[in-house]
Amino acid sequence: MSFNETEAIVEYGDGAFNVVKHGTYVICSVTKKRIPLSELKYWSVERQEPYLDAETSFVKEKEINLD
Repeated sequence: MSFNETEAIVEYGDGAFNVVKHGTYVICSVTKKRIPLSELKYWSVERQEPYLDAETSFVKEKEINLD
């Protein structure tokens, strides 16, 4: 990790997100991998969680809806 890379704090909204604390990445809630903010495209507004990609988002939805 470079010294200028820090984790951002983000509020996830419908179709957009708001950076609360500036940083360069967020952590995927499923894979725990870093997602650069410039590449962040998938998240849950309801759970306020970022996802690495569409497949990861789908995996999380399936886990949540097993009940």
